[in-house]
Amino acid sequence: MLLVALLATFLVYAKADNFYEPYRQTALRLPAVPLITNDPYFTLWSPYDHLNDGNITHWSPRQKPLEGLLRVDGQVYRFMGTPAKKLLDVVAPNAEDAEWEGRYTTDTPADGWQKPGFDDTAWKQGKAAFGTKENLTMRTLWTGDGSNIYIRRTVTLTADQLARDLYVIWSHDDDGALFINGTQVRSEKGYRDGARIALTADMKRLLHEGENLIAMHGHNGTKGALADFGLYCDAAPVLKEIRQARQTSVSVLATSTYYTFECGPVKLDVVFTSPMLYDDLELLSTPVGYISYRVAATDGKTHDVQFFMGADPMVAKFKKPQPTRSTFETHNGVNYVKTGTINQAILATKGDGVCIDWGYFYMPAVNGTVSLGESTAMMTAFIRKGALLATQTEMISRKSYDVPTLAYMRNLGQVSTAESYMMIGYDEIFDIEYMFHRYKGYWARDGRTTIFDAFDRYHRDYQNIMERSRLLDKRIYDDALAAGNVHYAELLSASYRHVMAAHKLFEDNDGNLLFFSKENASNGCVNTVDLTYPSAPLFLIYNPELVKAMMTSIFEYSRSGRWDKPFAAHDLGTYPIANGQVYGADMPLEEAGNMLTLAAEISRIEGNTAYADRYWDIITTWADYLVEHGLDPANQLCTDDFAGHWAHNANLALKAIMGVAGYAKMAEIRGNADVAKRYMDKAREMGKQWEQMAREGDHYRLAYDREGTWSQKYNIVWDKMWGTHIFSDKVMDREFKYYLTKQNKYGLPLDCRKDYTKSDWIMWLAGMAPNAKTFEALMEPVYTYVNETPTRVPISDWHNTKTGRQQGFKARSVIGGYWMKVLMDKNKKK
Repeated sequence: MLLVALLATFLVYAKADNFYEPYRQTALRLPAVPLITNDPYFTLWSPYDHLNDGNITHWSPRQKPLEGLLRVDGQVYRFMGTPAKKLLDVVAPNAEDAEWEGRYTTDTPADGWQKPGFDDTAWKQGKAAFGTKENLTMRTLWTGDGSNIYIRRTVTLTADQLARDLYVIWSHDDDGALFINGTQVRSEKGYRDGARIALTADMKRLLHEGENLIAMHGHNGTKGALADFGLYCDAAPVLKEIRQARQTSVSVLATSTYYTFECGPVKLDVVFTSPMLYDDLELLSTPVGYISYRVAATDGKTHDVQFFMGADPMVAKFKKPQPTRSTFETHNGVNYVKTGTINQAILATKGDGVCIDWGYFYMPAVNGTVSLGESTAMMTAFIRKGALLATQTEMISRKSYDVPTLAYMRNLGQVSTAESYMMIGYDEIFDIEYMFHRYKGYWARDGRTTIFDAFDRYHRDYQNIMERSRLLDKRIYDDALAAGNVHYAELLSASYRHVMAAHKLFEDNDGNLLFFSKENASNGCVNTVDLTYPSAPLFLIYNPELVKAMMTSIFEYSRSGRWDKPFAAHDLGTYPIANGQVYGADMPLEEAGNMLTLAAEISRIEGNTAYADRYWDIITTWADYLVEHGLDPANQLCTDDFAGHWAHNANLALKAIMGVAGYAKMAEIRGNADVAKRYMDKAREMGKQWEQMAREGDHYRLAYDREGTWSQKYNIVWDKMWGTHIFSDKVMDREFKYYLTKQNKYGLPLDCRKDYTKSDWIMWLAGMAPNAKTFEALMEPVYTYVNETPTRVPISDWHNTKTGRQQGFKARSVIGGYWMKVLMDKNKKK
């Protein structure tokens, strides 16, 4: 009877009428909201509280402009994006549109530096943008942690321009302050790329016909620096007729993000769904997403309603100056608009912080019509007539401000309520290169399935796919709620697509399933082992085959002889080229310990060593390396050495010890009792020595020889998971009590050296907390960090525990470590 009741609940929850209502409303304010996600290249985010506060971005965060409009009885409301830059006239270009020069200094200037008439003759003359080399528009170098730059620029305005709406489009990394004729008009913290400031009436009054002075102060906290700005005015006065839709709610669950807006007398629900189901590898890998929409009158009347979505060719390129070719095509009886770069240098753009600039973005005329046309005319046709232009068949664009609009529209007609959906997708042609062979994603592994076949399947199976997606949303939320509380459930629900889309799933020529991560905003490495390890809890719970798919290529790399060291490699290259390690330093204990521990956990879950047996000789070599070198590590690099690597690292030693124990566990499962006993005895001997060497009164040191130090000891989690009792229970009892005296508002620091932390490791610690109170004491500051951080990027796993600001990294797979408590609880139930 209970099973029948649960099934009935699932069916009621999943039915079509509920596609626009989240399983649970969520209150977590994400720093960036996932919309459509698939892999490290095809991923769309909104780094704002409201979907119409700014442009949609890639995680990098290059802009990927999509503009959503709803027309109600002739009045148009914008619910997504901002007015397209292509619909603006240039008054004074920013560096993305044209080279410009200004006076600047990196020394602290005299008072009044931002005012007209200030004597800046001693300042340097420089070309924008100002910053570090990774910025594509950089023409004048400005660098240095904690450094400042002050820029002055003269801008000439005509009376006609002053009469129009004016916008400043600026970029800053980290912080920026903007001044108009001496008066500060904006100050922002953190990174912004191409952010738009609509000048208010008070701001416009600061300007006058003729020459004006616009000044900027930029501050670089750490790493990359950027300062740039430009002034623009409306090119199409008709845009003034567009009103902002009022967003009333947003909820983020595992596969879908739910928005609700007020558009005059009509309520609009918009749902972005990426059906990345962990148990359906076809759906997990297919680069197609749904945008479902529903309208409902709030006044009891019927209304004439049209839905519009416009895309900019920037969705398919990396550098704004890259020429694009956009087309209108028909495939399998369905019309599509398509865009991509002209050059199509497949797999040529690699590295960190980059976007794809090969392959094609597609938008099909499913449940609507599509058209390709000049942007201003397209917008005018929709605003005035609720229609699209007659389509062009091809449009070539060679300038960043002279590009077409790829438009989708659905005329819902005179309705009181109506609903439908559209789709977008991206075909990367070839997705990755592995050991000198090029591969498509798993969804197209047979070489015959096309992107049009994928769209056809998604259209045909919409009902079923949405139902299954919603059931996954429910499971992720409920599992987290059972393991923790509502905040934990919201945190995991919001992180699911983040983790999945940090990978590329494919199959090699030998039939091996491969699931490669990218070190986003880290160094761009592909399939890094010390990303696989922290991300593993999510996959160990729901599909261990995906953990194997991260590990197999590392084992094969060693088996091939191309990697011949007695420990695991760090990586396989720079995404999307995976032909061998590129990282300049090895992490012997780190990576060998990671691989052995995960192999042991897979064996434990499956109750056999079928996977480990394929590589038993390699695993044995690595285990012996850990035995020989693991108890007292030399001055080796490890995953947490942001403040420098120290010899005698106690947490690294824990990893080695648990790797040895993992080998013993696998030997036991294999039936090798003598081997199992010998290595488990060794692990226990090492553990006993560790407790003596690391102990300092009420806690355990960061390094054996460093008095007054401490660090997170998250690697001991496997001793708790496996019940191996290598370490006394008093070790973590002492550590937890000590940790709670060291916490800051936004979490427990990684160690005693700095205020920053790694939130994935905090969640590993929380997973083995002795009780709910301690779990929440560790988890809640992480929730607060995500909820309050001023750094608007997909969750950064490396942040400052006092300021809540990103220290580095973003959109990385390691957030899968947030699931450690769910994994621990699942193990307890066995």
